[in-house]
Amino acid sequence: MDNERFTRQIDFLLELDKLKDVRRQSRIRPSLRRENSAEHSWHIALMALVLGQDYGEDVDLFRVVTMLLLHDIVEIDAGDTYAYDPEGYKDKEAREQAAAERIFGLLPHDQTQALRNLWEEFEQGQTREARFAHSMDRLMPLLHNYYSQGTTWKTHGTLKSQVQKRMAKIREASPELWQFAEDIIDKAVRQGFLAEG
Repeated sequence: MDNERFTRQIDFLLELDKLKDVRRQSRIRPSLRRENSAEHSWHIALMALVLGQDYGEDVDLFRVVTMLLLHDIVEIDAGDTYAYDPEGYKDKEAREQAAAERIFGLLPHDQTQALRNLWEEFEQGQTREARFAHSMDRLMPLLHNYYSQGTTWKTHGTLKSQVQKRMAKIREASPELWQFAEDIIDKAVRQGFLAEG
């Protein structure tokens, strides 16, 4: 066993424990407590496994799941930025790039490069796999918001047009999932969970 390599891998894995302490805005059922980023990553990775065969346009699900498990680890340093917060997005990329440098840098060089490249692929959102991963990252919070009766949307005064714009990533990945998302958004407005506008 290469002791230095193994030590670096264990250090990285222990560092990831901190993701469990990063609170997101999404409220989860049935308790309506705030979700943490580790739970979010786990849940959307499972969502990709369940929905990927039917709605994933021939994507490599292993690659998608890996991206989803990695995509938010930068929040250990950068924190979670609320999806509809324009101020938070001003320096989000810089915060997350610095976090990626540090956190992925804990690994042995070959794994640093491989995992960082997958994280970058997700961030750029250009491949089929990245587009599908993005759609999962958007769809689950939409469901959380709808099934918590718009708790987070109401708290932040989020508008239908903002949600539709954010959900556009779903349309890029799957017309069927986009139709489902649009239906959820429309129902949320009708039921008073989401403000028109």
